Amino acid sequence: MKPLGPIPAGYTAIGGELAIGGKPASHWVEAAGRTPLFVYSKDLITHRLADLRAAMPDRIKINYAIKANSFAPVLDHVSTLADGLDIASGGELEMVRAMGFDLTRVSFAGPGKRDSELEAAIAAGVTLNLESETEADRALGIAARLGKTPRMAIRVNPDFELKGSGMKMGGGPKPFGIDAERVPALIARIIAAGCEFRGLHIFTGSQALSAEAVIDMQAKVLDCADRLAGEAGVKLPKLNMGGGFGIPYFSGDEPLDIAAVGAALHDRFAHLPETLADAELFLELGRYLVGEAGVYLTRIVDRKDSYGETYLITDGGLHHQLAASGNFGTVVRRNYPVAIASRFAAEPEETANVVGCLCTPLDRLADKAHLPRAEVGDLVAVFCAGAYGASASPSAFLGQGPAAEMLV
Repeated sequence: MKPLGPIPAGYTAIGGELAIGGKPASHWVEAAGRTPLFVYSKDLITHRLADLRAAMPDRIKINYAIKANSFAPVLDHVSTLADGLDIASGGELEMVRAMGFDLTRVSFAGPGKRDSELEAAIAAGVTLNLESETEADRALGIAARLGKTPRMAIRVNPDFELKGSGMKMGGGPKPFGIDAERVPALIARIIAAGCEFRGLHIFTGSQALSAEAVIDMQAKVLDCADRLAGEAGVKLPKLNMGGGFGIPYFSGDEPLDIAAVGAALHDRFAHLPETLADAELFLELGRYLVGEAGVYLTRIVDRKDSYGETYLITDGGLHHQLAASGNFGTVVRRNYPVAIASRFAAEPEETANVVGCLCTPLDRLADKAHLPRAEVGDLVAVFCAGAYGASASPSAFLGQGPAAEMLV
């Protein structure tokens, strides 16, 4: 038997069935007219933002990284709660434009920006987080041709990383950002070229659950920003401190202590150097804001035994929930939080494997999980599905198509 990850707080049962947004899971499946289905809770997103703001110093602003979940109703809701949005492609820029969001509150990071993406961002007044000197040259040339003053920040690749992070995006050779030692010269060059300098973006890693590691990283980010601004002889108008806040996915994971993180930031902010005295200070978060607010519902279509093991075969799978299958950067596969939604209040009584409908052995949602006995027609719930689920999975694989989605 392999343990399941912890079910996030905020989920209860109605009539023995998993409840989401005050209604049983079967209600939302009936409303959608089919499974598989992603259901996102508006209340859980709202409460997560409120709890985060209560824990952080008043000076901290929060940006939402829309790559975590760009489903239009989710994006629209989060945009009313966040202070800004972070995008990573021209396609995401069009999503933000379509919802009527103030594009001057949008920043654009990511290596390999095409000239067409740079042009669209400059024309819209979006802040470019420059990833290289050559990207800066291309952007300045495009701005000159358009007759626009570009808004530019510099993404820094520092000489440190976020300890214990699930995905490291800074420290050592990386495709992300400009090595710290080269940043002051680029600051001077883009200011001399007449751009609107919008500060620094320092994002070192993601999916950290240790408050100690996050506190250490944030202290180093502030020190790094001060040093680079001092060497360039400027005061920073803005510092994106990155994020890295994780959520519990696996057995043994504990939630990040955001109260401790907030208290440490409060102490640091009381003694900021002159280079950061007037800077807007941002956290950039994605999965932490929306990850635990989403549930993936898929229906059992077959139950079978094979050499003494039970398999619950669903109409969903890795084509919608690649991360839960263990095929999204996980070295050793571990079980996400999974439950039989139709029997959420029932006690576990059997060990079963939950798999998808794809013709590949990679399509697994839970291995040897201790679950209530489930039958054909029952609904399975995969939690922590609000981030890097639908938008980060190969929905076209084997012609299966996308899942339904709804915000409730």
